[in-house]
Amino acid sequence: MKEGALPRFAANLTMLFNEVPFMERFAAAAKAGFKGVEYLFPYDFPAEELAKQLSTHGLTQVLHNLPAGDWGKGERGIAIFPDRVDEFKAGVTKAISYAKALKCTQLNCLVGILPQGADAKKHHDTLISNLKFAASALKNEGIKLLIEPINTRDIPGFFLTHTKQALDIIAEVGSDNLYDQYDIYHMQIMEGDLARTIEANLPKIAHIQLADNPGRNEPGTGEINYPFLYEFIDKIGYKGWIGAEYKPKTDTVAGLGWLPK
Repeated sequence: MKEGALPRFAANLTMLFNEVPFMERFAAAAKAGFKGVEYLFPYDFPAEELAKQLSTHGLTQVLHNLPAGDWGKGERGIAIFPDRVDEFKAGVTKAISYAKALKCTQLNCLVGILPQGADAKKHHDTLISNLKFAASALKNEGIKLLIEPINTRDIPGFFLTHTKQALDIIAEVGSDNLYDQYDIYHMQIMEGDLARTIEANLPKIAHIQLADNPGRNEPGTGEINYPFLYEFIDKIGYKGWIGAEYKPKTDTVAGLGWLPK
């Protein structure tokens, strides 16, 4: 790969550097050569402590999620639930306060798991309404709102599962502040055709994440041709970050041979 090629890579601190406690992962990521970080949620920690880790280690906070319900009980977002709209809106306010403190310019909304037998149309309509609210609230703060399709093998029943569905939702919401978060791993499982899908929808893709398949391990451990994708994504002019959201096969640092230098 040519020198300086390719978008910037961000370490996902929820999944990488689990050899050390969370607050020590910022230093570990910087030492490994990452310039940006992302993680699922910041809310278990005071924003000022996280901000100090970022500034101390010269890291950019690239992304985190809106509050997504009770993660420990298996919830994966609340944006589709008609009876939890107030909770969703309160979560948007909380997420904005953290994002501003962390100088984070992108927030992802995990939409949620549709209960078996539930009215899909009713939940869809709730999602549209909530996204209109969140996209507007975030736009006022200069923060992009993202939605992420996720594969149904890892999260059965997840409401948002394909790129076209995400794009249709974005169109229905009608905001210029709502984007797709394109996770290469999830979309390889659900639809494939990675390069053409990314290129065709580049203006609406604000963030990319990666892991190989099968296994969700490091790039190079599975079927996805990552060297080709790196070059391709660079060539078509993607300007965002790529979040390394995979499960290290062994030790995080030992597995970083994939990271372009």
